[in-house]
Amino acid sequence: MSGKPLLPGTATLGVMGGGQLGRMFVQAAQSLGYRTVVLDPDAVSPAGAVAHEHIQADYLDEAGLARLAAQCDAITTEFENVPAAALERLAQQRFVAPAGAAVAVCQDRADEKAHFQASGVACAPYALLRSDADLAAVPASLLPGILKTARMGYDGKGQLRVRSAAELAQAWDELKRVPCVLEQMLPLALELSVLVVRNAAGQVVSFPVQQNLHRDGILAVTQVPAPAASAALQQQARESAARIAASLHYVGVLCIEFFVLQDGALVVNEMAPRPHNSGHYTMNACDVSQFEMQVRALAGLPLPTPRLHSPTVMLNLLGDLWFEPGSTAERSPDWAAVLALPGTHLHLYGKTSARRGRKMGHLNITAATAAEAEAVARQAAALLGLPADW
Repeated sequence: MSGKPLLPGTATLGVMGGGQLGRMFVQAAQSLGYRTVVLDPDAVSPAGAVAHEHIQADYLDEAGLARLAAQCDAITTEFENVPAAALERLAQQRFVAPAGAAVAVCQDRADEKAHFQASGVACAPYALLRSDADLAAVPASLLPGILKTARMGYDGKGQLRVRSAAELAQAWDELKRVPCVLEQMLPLALELSVLVVRNAAGQVVSFPVQQNLHRDGILAVTQVPAPAASAALQQQARESAARIAASLHYVGVLCIEFFVLQDGALVVNEMAPRPHNSGHYTMNACDVSQFEMQVRALAGLPLPTPRLHSPTVMLNLLGDLWFEPGSTAERSPDWAAVLALPGTHLHLYGKTSARRGRKMGHLNITAATAAEAEAVARQAAALLGLPADW
């Protein structure tokens, strides 16, 4: 952004996408006094329900994009699969952050890995599959591995584990032979993520490092401070994340996910050009949330270094909790019992119906010590019927 910042109470901020991340961005923007506009094709989108205006249109609809640009002073996105072309179209009239070019890198695993390497940050050994010749040339050292579609994969979708050349060929057929990345399966000790925030002037700050647990490819639990990561490892992760953001000329909130190997080495896994599930703890455990930082970066406001004021555990709440095991009848979890526990903060996303595997909300547990937060989180998990396997 060039020129003066967009001051609170004087501007309108737009967001492409109407999901829960857009909803929480809108709420953060409104708390600072901004008017908000959401563009999303869903008539009942979570973000559209709370924005000042909801433009119901496809992401590439010219009339919808023109309405959004006409009403907004700056525009962001809430998920990585908004067409980069739509962001570039909007950027012809308004400041857009992150830029379409940066989002495009995050939309393609091959481009993403090339960017990691260009940034000097190690990632898992990999090979690209675009042709039969690529398949034949895959080195045996990459097996066993994980075959991932180059585009449109998230939450474990579009990913298959393969142990042999025969399984690799079969898996690529199952994925319709679309361009894919084969990653060597590495001996993992734990998973970390870093939220980095960068503005148009090049200022970069980051949140405390998050330690994450995934179940079936979907984030289940985040702990902060990261209990199993040394201070040196956390500093390395934050410096690597900042380097990736800077070399991408990124503006906004960027989440970088890392693997820590059993030998202690740190390798980057993937990145998301937006706030992230693993950063939801910031809403209650930090003096500024990831969503307020997204607003600040977009509006050109100062970026203070976020501070963790309370150790925390975040539990991701999927639609499975709304159903008895083996039943299709919907029920409501016992929120009264959960909220009776000290330091619990419930965030539901306003979705009209639950589905198994659908992200419905999250629960943040804060306490004076990490041990206390963990103990209450385990109580909450038991009440909700969630495993306490972290």
